[in-house]
Amino acid sequence: MDAIEIKTIVSFNLFGKTIPITETVIVSWIVMLILIAGSLILTRRLRVIPSGPQAILETAVEFLNNFSKNQFGRFSKHLAPYMGTLFLFILVSNIISVLSPLEIKFFGHEFEPPFPIRPPTRDINVTAALGVISILLVLICGFAARGVKGWFKNLFHPVPIMLPFNIMEYATRLISLSLRLFGNILGAFVLMTLIERLFPIGLPMVFSLYFDFFDGAIQAVIFVFLTSLYISEAVKIHEG
Repeated sequence: MDAIEIKTIVSFNLFGKTIPITETVIVSWIVMLILIAGSLILTRRLRVIPSGPQAILETAVEFLNNFSKNQFGRFSKHLAPYMGTLFLFILVSNIISVLSPLEIKFFGHEFEPPFPIRPPTRDINVTAALGVISILLVLICGFAARGVKGWFKNLFHPVPIMLPFNIMEYATRLISLSLRLFGNILGAFVLMTLIERLFPIGLPMVFSLYFDFFDGAIQAVIFVFLTSLYISEAVKIHEG
């Protein structure tokens, strides 16, 4: 199905190897540009007494800091920015398809966009990369909180026979994080594509509110929540 295919937009040769630039890469760049531009706009001309967008922004940052402090303790100042950035990147990636340009035909002229804007999170390579980063953070924070000896000792908890299962847990968490986000976003995207082809007028706008916005936001929350839960377990086990 065309909705599942990841298209290569352009490619170039580097040291004899072909490097493809897919639509996923380009849309991911667009997402990053949106986040950078938004942060620059929202942080311009900050006032001592906040109002409007600044008040909303400060409320969100305060919520993020409090959440991180409760979850990560002394590691919160390092992890709060990552959690906020991770949530925003996944959220914008999930809903960015609403900005996709439409094919327009009028008076014998036709405008066809070079490629539709599709969620980069429908690409397993993106969700797997996000999962790898999160699991690496779990490992790094675990080493930082317990020390190398304490971390390896924890692999034998509660009994030595649990060693292979505790090691396997990291792999299952990685697979769970990656496939849950990938499957939900790809499934929603395929359903929306079918609805648009069967009922091109009216219904797509209604269903877009759920599949693009609500489901996209829910999946971003779930991914960040699970990541924070795994890191919290790694950090707090030997702190109290």
